[in-house]
Amino acid sequence: MRTGLDEARRAGPADPGRRRVLFVTSSFPRWEGDSTTHFVLHLAQDLCDCGWQVSVLAPHAPGARTRGVLGGVPVSRFRYLWPERLETVCYDGGALQNLQRNRSNLLKLPLLVAAEWLAVARRLVPRRFDLVHSHWILPQGLVTGLLAGPLRVPHVLTVHGGDAFALRGRLLRSAKFMALGLADAVTVNSSATEAAITAIRPGLASVRRIPMGASTPSSVDGKLAKRLRERHRRDAGPLLVFVGRMVPEKGLDDLLRAIGLLVTETPSVTCLAVGDGPERENLESLARQLGLAERVHFTGWVQPENLPAYLQAADIFVGPSRTGVDGWREAQGLTFIEAMLAGIPVVATASGGIVDAVRDGETGILVPEASPPAIAEAVERIWSDPELRVRLSSAAEKLAMERFTRRASAACFAALYESLLGAV
Repeated sequence: MRTGLDEARRAGPADPGRRRVLFVTSSFPRWEGDSTTHFVLHLAQDLCDCGWQVSVLAPHAPGARTRGVLGGVPVSRFRYLWPERLETVCYDGGALQNLQRNRSNLLKLPLLVAAEWLAVARRLVPRRFDLVHSHWILPQGLVTGLLAGPLRVPHVLTVHGGDAFALRGRLLRSAKFMALGLADAVTVNSSATEAAITAIRPGLASVRRIPMGASTPSSVDGKLAKRLRERHRRDAGPLLVFVGRMVPEKGLDDLLRAIGLLVTETPSVTCLAVGDGPERENLESLARQLGLAERVHFTGWVQPENLPAYLQAADIFVGPSRTGVDGWREAQGLTFIEAMLAGIPVVATASGGIVDAVRDGETGILVPEASPPAIAEAVERIWSDPELRVRLSSAAEKLAMERFTRRASAACFAALYESLLGAV
């Protein structure tokens, strides 16, 4: 069994002077070093630093402990199936992708929802928490809203995007409509997510736009960045970097085809493809078919603390995200913000919430979705114009520091909590 929880940082007795917040989420790192996205954990840690006492409730997963502390944050994981190898609805890419890949997971959903309802009730009925914060509309927003309202516990619902764009159909739309109306406050991470929930529930007055925050590269491993650059950059050509899950929606195949076009004008172009996912094998095969096996290095998943070095080793970040067949879009795109904070110019598709941070010609270059020629042209434009590279990266870093850091995000959520508790 993989434990990975830092027992040395186990939380002590509750501090009566600190307000208690319960996070209810379906995606949370299972152990130290897990590849599950860390932004909910980071928000919990940052709110703790702001004086709040945050605990997390999440579904169990094979190999994870039911109780422990991760990154200084107390975590409880509720069981919903036995044996644990059957608990496959969440993690490893997220519930949406797991439901698409294996339809048998649909049969497990009622058990997950029922177990989550009981787990939330056990924590809210005894009034152990001053406020509850659910992440994603379904099922967390609906389950928590049905309990928090009657118990008069202030409830914040954060919509991260995929839950708004996907999960379509009359019944699911009705469930999302109800969940949004039950929350005392609804937060969204971008203008695209805000538009999506406004379409689901027009006239919703409690919406606030608070982007998830990215980590600032306070201590970059300069030696690692230098080694990566020396190993993967060819002659005087540009070293590109892609960071993300290797799934169709992230568009890495479009970047590979763009590199195939770039070779004619920029023969020394190379690329770091950072991340992992179900499409990795197919993408590596495509790179070989395009004759790019020596130009594109697939790194696999990289520890978050090492990611800034991979970004700073590169000359240009390329994020070719595109709309999925189920309607999924890039709701915000934290990796774009991380690239901006790393001080490298960004090429991105004009998709979803990316446009809130990447402003065409100002903080990056925007291109249409699924357009390798446009990606190649944008990369060539940036690489051939050193003044443009400096101007774009400087403006991007300034905007990211002002609006998209973890510190800025935590401060906004803390202020929202205070306003809700003050109204009780």
